[in-house]
Amino acid sequence: MRRTTARAWLRAQAALALAAAALVPQAHAQARFDDGQSWLGFEVYTRFGQRVAGEFPSFQGVVEPLPDGRQQVRLRVATSEAVIPDRPRYTAWMRGASFFDTVRHPWMEFVSDPYPADLLRKGGPLHGRLTLRGVTRPQRLEVLPAACARPGLDCGIQVNGSIDRSDFDMRQWQVALADKVWLLASLQLRGPVE
Repeated sequence: MRRTTARAWLRAQAALALAAAALVPQAHAQARFDDGQSWLGFEVYTRFGQRVAGEFPSFQGVVEPLPDGRQQVRLRVATSEAVIPDRPRYTAWMRGASFFDTVRHPWMEFVSDPYPADLLRKGGPLHGRLTLRGVTRPQRLEVLPAACARPGLDCGIQVNGSIDRSDFDMRQWQVALADKVWLLASLQLRGPVE
């Protein structure tokens, strides 16, 4: 009798656990950046006003839902693949030790602070930490208001910001180049987003 009661009790507990699990909303899966549909770039200006624009064709990133309803972005960018289109000499210089130093630091990483899910739709500041050339600093980016109800899926997420080269030990070429580097992105997502 006791074995039968114990089995019945265990079955009842298992059924209750399954029912409770069905009632609890499941966490949304993370959404990945679609590197085929997204674009990341940068601009720097010479002291003579010439614009030098480059692109980061290789990157990996996700938008992760957090248990409290907020989200967090994690992005890794291959500086070793960065290119200044149609300027092979500039590309080699930019990947070299005086700029991205891609031999020693082939990746740049950004991890955002948690942010409200509607930031991608409404726009506003996105704070986090940027690691470049082995130096990690606080970073503020600006998410522009979306042109659609489901940013990242129906339209791109437009983001921009800037860094000072000197903050990341890129102090060479100060006579020829401005210290500020502009970061620009148009991001599309694959996967669920709320």
